[in-house]
Amino acid sequence: MRFSVWPGTGQPFADVLEVARHAADTGWDGVWVADHFMANAGGPTPPETPMLEAGSTVAALAATVPRVRLGTLVYGNTYRHPAVVANMAATVDRISDGRFTLGLGTGWQVNEHRQYGIPLPPTGELVDRFAEALQVVRSLLRQPTTTFAGRHYRLTDALCEPKPVQRPLPILVGASGERRMLRLVARWADQWNCWGGPDVVRHKSAVLDRHCAEVGRDPATIARTAQALVFLTDDVAAGEALAARVPRAAFGGPPERLAEVVAEYAEAGLDELIVPDVTLGTGSERLDRLDTFIERVAADFR
Repeated sequence: MRFSVWPGTGQPFADVLEVARHAADTGWDGVWVADHFMANAGGPTPPETPMLEAGSTVAALAATVPRVRLGTLVYGNTYRHPAVVANMAATVDRISDGRFTLGLGTGWQVNEHRQYGIPLPPTGELVDRFAEALQVVRSLLRQPTTTFAGRHYRLTDALCEPKPVQRPLPILVGASGERRMLRLVARWADQWNCWGGPDVVRHKSAVLDRHCAEVGRDPATIARTAQALVFLTDDVAAGEALAARVPRAAFGGPPERLAEVVAEYAEAGLDELIVPDVTLGTGSERLDRLDTFIERVAADFR
């Protein structure tokens, strides 16, 4: 099982870089960057909080942080033309010397679209656009030229050069919708990601397996990844209380209890657990908690 950290981009780049470099130095497997321009309205973080742009951030990390894999969790399809995304991905893979995973999703955050005047279509059209975008990106990164005539995107003998170092560069899709989105994962993705605890991962992974059978895909060729908030505390009750207060998937407690939850993820077939840094504190306290997790929680599952 792999273990990666997700430094929030609502903090100065110096802090993001500190977390990423510490992860690289202490045995973590990867660093992920979210694609948002502002915090979600109504969430725990004020929308006016400064937010680093994902593409620029991951490129900077690719140039300055060694060893670990880097990825986007996930680029919103509505924000950039898929041909632009393909060229960005190839460039970051070149900068990182083949350590980039391209994470893609439909896009969803209402306040970003409203403030910038970016259309946010109804769900059906949103998924239709994303289905086409996946094919465009995949072809641009893997074929010499791409001609595509869809309802939403049209390309003619399109180039994407230089190609990535990796052949192929892995494409991750963030998806929870069981009818259409997980079917797109089965058709086009190398990795799948969701927010969720072990039960959610187990259930949706089984749905993904069924879609793979329907499209003739070996489900073992799709890596399963998930993230959850982690609260490192001195006792089980305090950790569970903190986890219960947040709307996202979360778990908490001392290292022994966290290891029990990680064991449940492993049993559910998870290949990579991603830990956001937002609940781990700041400065040296955060680095100490990252060390505790990788040394005392993750060690038995690697």
